[in-house]
Amino acid sequence: MSELTESVTRMIKEFEKLPGLGKKSAERIAYHLLKVETKEALALADAIYAVKKNVRYCKHCFNLTEQELCEICRDPKRNQTILCVVEQPRDLIALEQTGQYDGLYHILLGRIAPLDKISPDQLTITALVDRIKNGSFAEIVMATNPTVEGDSTALYIIKQLESLPKKPRISRLARGITTGSDLQFANKEMLADALVERQSFR
Repeated sequence: MSELTESVTRMIKEFEKLPGLGKKSAERIAYHLLKVETKEALALADAIYAVKKNVRYCKHCFNLTEQELCEICRDPKRNQTILCVVEQPRDLIALEQTGQYDGLYHILLGRIAPLDKISPDQLTITALVDRIKNGSFAEIVMATNPTVEGDSTALYIIKQLESLPKKPRISRLARGITTGSDLQFANKEMLADALVERQSFR
């Protein structure tokens, strides 16, 4: 049985590093790229390069953007008094698709998860607290995922806000969203109801 070439082996190993891809899936992608035209394969490489070169985190909310501020933070029509805290950019997209929220966002870029060795200082919690401290928000919507880690992260943030001289109202999404689920998998109608019926966190 002949060995794979060094280049193909290297490509498969790189694909195996991607989340959710095992060895077989990595091999399928590698063989697919070997079969397509060079132009199509290089288009993928160019797209990856462009993302790494151009995409950054928004200076205010840590959403993905190709400018200093994301489109939402640049929009003067957004409600500047409400701040929705989510774990990942994909959660922001899910909430935006409901059409029921017109405020601002803050993305944590994860959640506190001791078992995965993710601590508060690895997230954007300090930036969030500073933003609330220096802003004029009337309400903070905790829209972390309804999981043990998501709820623990929200509670940790609330504790950090307790020392602020002027604390905004803190609410959370209504629990029509199943505990243990992710926002990205909830349907648009469910998320819309959760936003409209949001509750005080305590």
